[in-house]
Amino acid sequence: MKRSEINQLVNESSQCFAEHGWALPPNPQWDVTDFGLGDWHRFGLVLITLANEPEYCEKLMYARAGMVTPAHCHRKKKEDIISRWGELAVTVWNGHPKESIAPFQVRVNGALRQILPGETVLLRAGERITIEPGVYHEFESMTSQCIIGEVSTANDDLNDNFFIREDIGRFPTIEEDEPPIMRLVSDQ
Repeated sequence: MKRSEINQLVNESSQCFAEHGWALPPNPQWDVTDFGLGDWHRFGLVLITLANEPEYCEKLMYARAGMVTPAHCHRKKKEDIISRWGELAVTVWNGHPKESIAPFQVRVNGALRQILPGETVLLRAGERITIEPGVYHEFESMTSQCIIGEVSTANDDLNDNFFIREDIGRFPTIEEDEPPIMRLVSDQ
């Protein structure tokens, strides 16, 4: 990704958060990624870590329409993914998508729901889905912009993200075409 694109997404997401009443804490940890695929319009996400403690983590995320967070799972982390503003489509599998064939249950808004592997759950603003360890999930904004929340057990981006695609990298390669307006977690 070009630094100018990262700066653009930081500005755009900051404006979206402000317009919808989401105040950021002092010195949040910013992360902007194209998942190493070089096409952030198709595969991209802006993440802000609000808290990352040994027991819990909270993130606020931003995606434009068409920006997909590719299918992945966590072996340790349990998380609730929440549509804070806009609509979010979350597709889930109860194991690796190539091996996942049996119906299974997930919690949507706290209630168990039986679904088929590869089924998409549409979350409207305020709705949530609970992702257990080992459940593969992929999500994307269904509205022009979407603010996404995550509340989870401790986060470990380097060791607990298992993507389906082998060519995915958690952090982008950055082309420095202008100065950064915000330091990213991957800049450290």
